[in-house]
Amino acid sequence: MTFKNIFVANRGEIARRVIRSAHECGYETSVARSPHDATALFVREADRAFNLHGNSPKESYLDIEQVLLAAKRANADAIHPGYGFLSENAAFSEAVTNAGMKFIGPSPEAIDLLGDKTKARALARKLGIPTPEGTTSAITSIEEARKSAREIGYPVLLKAAAGGGGKGMRLVEHDNDLAESLERACGEAKSAFGDDRVYLERYIVRPRHIEFQVLADSYGNVIHLGERECSIQRRHQKLVEESPSVIMTPELRREMGEAAIELVRHANYEGAGTVEFLVGQDQKYYFLEVNTRLQVEHPVTEFVTGMDLVREQFLIAQGQPLGIGQPDVLQRGHSIEVRIQAEDVWNDFLPSLGTISFVRHPAGAFVRNDSAMFAGLEISGFYDSLLAKLIVWDVDRPHAIARMARALQEIRVAGLSTTIPFGVFVMRSQRFAEGDLSTAFVEEEFTTQAREKELAAYTKRAEPFFASVMQTLDERNLWLNFVGS
Repeated sequence: MTFKNIFVANRGEIARRVIRSAHECGYETSVARSPHDATALFVREADRAFNLHGNSPKESYLDIEQVLLAAKRANADAIHPGYGFLSENAAFSEAVTNAGMKFIGPSPEAIDLLGDKTKARALARKLGIPTPEGTTSAITSIEEARKSAREIGYPVLLKAAAGGGGKGMRLVEHDNDLAESLERACGEAKSAFGDDRVYLERYIVRPRHIEFQVLADSYGNVIHLGERECSIQRRHQKLVEESPSVIMTPELRREMGEAAIELVRHANYEGAGTVEFLVGQDQKYYFLEVNTRLQVEHPVTEFVTGMDLVREQFLIAQGQPLGIGQPDVLQRGHSIEVRIQAEDVWNDFLPSLGTISFVRHPAGAFVRNDSAMFAGLEISGFYDSLLAKLIVWDVDRPHAIARMARALQEIRVAGLSTTIPFGVFVMRSQRFAEGDLSTAFVEEEFTTQAREKELAAYTKRAEPFFASVMQTLDERNLWLNFVGS
């Protein structure tokens, strides 16, 4: 099978990223767009675009019938789902195949087994891979939730059975909070993934979040591409990722990598995927979940391995065997990614809505900017707040930190608040420099006092720039008014 036209069933920076690799491979590309995304960069860069009706995810990018109709109109050979939306939806994978197109990802059966977090946990336990104590099926009532939580012992986590990215996840520390948390978790899961099932697991205090990138072809060959550390999170959503992890020893990497390979091999997996683990303070690891899709943070793996993961997805989907074996995988240097989101870091990371009036992108050696931003982009409450991902590489971690700090201070966005100041804070943090990380980093380090201090420093750095931006915008508006008069 050889592809000619790839339909990208997604939006934003990930749609642009897939389109780039598709064009490099010589494929035509097509996308679907909601009314809100009519002028988006991914729409401009695709060869063809087709309309979706409705702005909300449920009415647009989660509507399987609409998405398939657009792909058929595009005469697409294959559909790349990106991440989020329908990327881990077994029914969508099956519908794509039934429509005569190739789903660039695992089979419906593999998604059903590994993409469903409860089934994946059950498989991991069967294979003897350590897992946190918890339920192996979805919670069906508050009574069942209370019984399970009391047996496990608080604190516990409520987690969406179908999906990731922190959606449908709630930390519950007391029995009185369980009912409200369960309702909210189910509602978030339904909104994000079209599936309201959630399960319970024991909360591991101050763990590190380590994940392994895997590739599997249709001939039974499976490799991992090393680990990524994703411990800096807030509300269970990752903010900073890096590869390799400072805690990894050759022995631990081999053991966790082999566990990841064993898990996906037993599911007859095909394509790119990620097996996620928690590592406790005692260095013991626990299986967390499998993401049966491309990860947001995949670029750090691409930097340290020199591989284009989207291209690998295309080749695997076309029936080609993996071109390398496990001994050929080498991690060189160090890569860091900082997510840039439309959120107000000075106000508990609340969403920041509005229109971007000005953006300056960073540049320089070994700086990658996967961005959806442009002047005039309107940020609404319809979709995820991710605007861009800034990724750097250097020969070692200290140099990579310095490069990221420079790149973050070079990027500028006007018109709304972003998480750029938080990224600067992390790169300047002594604790981050020492590699002393856990999922509690934000709560422990970015305290009210630290925020106030950082806000004062950031305001001082930014004032001259934003003054010049406003002058530029004023001059532009005067010119436009003059031309239009």
